[in-house]
Amino acid sequence: MTETAHEPGATDGAGMEQDSLHALSAAEMGRAFAAGTLTPVDVAEAVIARVEAREPELNAFYRFDADDVRTQARASAARWEDGTQLSRWDGVPCTIKENVARAGVPKPSGTALPHPPVSGTNAPVTDRLLEAGVVILGSTTMPDWGMLSSGVSSRHGISRSAWNPRWTTGGSSAGAGAAAAAAYGPLHVGTDIGGSIRLPGTWQGLATLKPSAGLVPLDTPYPGRAAGPLARTIGDAAALMSLIARYDVRDHSTRPYPAMDWNTASATTAAEAGSLRIALHQDAGCGAPVEPEVQAAVRDVADVFASAGGAVEVLEPFMDQDLLDALDNFWRTRSYADYQLLAPEEKPLLLDYIVRWCSRGATFSGSETIRHYNSMDTIRQRTVHATAGFDVVISPVAPMAAFPAEQPMPVPDPDITMAHIGFTAPYNMSGQPAATVNCGFTADGRPIGVQLSGPVGSDDRLLRAAAWYEANRPASAVPDWAGLP
Repeated sequence: MTETAHEPGATDGAGMEQDSLHALSAAEMGRAFAAGTLTPVDVAEAVIARVEAREPELNAFYRFDADDVRTQARASAARWEDGTQLSRWDGVPCTIKENVARAGVPKPSGTALPHPPVSGTNAPVTDRLLEAGVVILGSTTMPDWGMLSSGVSSRHGISRSAWNPRWTTGGSSAGAGAAAAAAYGPLHVGTDIGGSIRLPGTWQGLATLKPSAGLVPLDTPYPGRAAGPLARTIGDAAALMSLIARYDVRDHSTRPYPAMDWNTASATTAAEAGSLRIALHQDAGCGAPVEPEVQAAVRDVADVFASAGGAVEVLEPFMDQDLLDALDNFWRTRSYADYQLLAPEEKPLLLDYIVRWCSRGATFSGSETIRHYNSMDTIRQRTVHATAGFDVVISPVAPMAAFPAEQPMPVPDPDITMAHIGFTAPYNMSGQPAATVNCGFTADGRPIGVQLSGPVGSDDRLLRAAAWYEANRPASAVPDWAGLP
């Protein structure tokens, strides 16, 4: 892809203040490296300074080694100097969630359990980044086993929002979300099994994508799981997809999709936006009710698309509470199976919330567990059938805005089902792509994201539609990144 016309403040890096370099887009960095107005070392130093300034409060990193970052940046600078750069993204910084394998780096999955597994090889995502010369800053935090939608972890403590440390990061890509919002460089890799990329997206004002099933290869595939980008802009999310969305036989679930065009500079025109078949979906049919401020902000997104001349249809609920409960109960059983394998001295190391949540899994019979597992197929069928007539479905990401950072979940009772994933989890089960863009703020300044979903394999077209909205949203919906600490 190339730099995007909708990126605010586009520059080639010349004349930028040193303390602003961390906030450049990936396209701006690559263009400046090519022009010789900046080097990867300049950017690395700016990002390191940013991390050192904000990390004591945000706690976004599990592993960060400034010396290693400098070593990678110097190697990239040398490649640019002698014309052997590995890609146009050579030297651009990126973080990786801690559950994405990096050779020799432990993967504790957010828990305080001793002796976390150490990967002997890289995940496909890690390899694709290294092959492009991307500077990997380190591993970002996640909550215990990735089963919380917050930054609360028995190993890491609490990760906090870059907007306000009193607010949650969202999760389970908690550190990735905080790092993206704080501009620890432009690119950040998260994973998502029920909303774990998109929830940090809505609660931290980010542009994200949960890709189509099998588009981005994984080192540990699982039903519904995906890896994808968190960024400040759709342009940066697309830049990251251009690197990691490549078939890799190591992941048996990877699909050889046709080539996609990640150039959001060819963003949807007003005429094309007006020709899209748009649905507005504001009632999930399950979970918590949508807060009025969230509902109004999402409805305004539909109005922006309608202003281009297109018709927007209301999409009625296709989920129900029994399905959401069944999915949650299957995840409880899956995690309880892991909990049972722990030694007696290890079990108290997990968060009490996680132990109480997963312990219900012990109460289900084998036949009940099979029925819970089969709910994923039912959700897939309902989602695909309900959305089949539309190019883009507009919905909330979550029913509520950000909650306190210390709270493990939006609804803090582990005996209650995951009431906040009624809009996100269906697209994990169906394998359809789902993006987020900031679309407003609550009266007290908390970001509100909109989810844009589309048919399987439409990821590039979906991002171009998201880029069109990003460029045409009202000023009141545009995050004031420069105003962050």
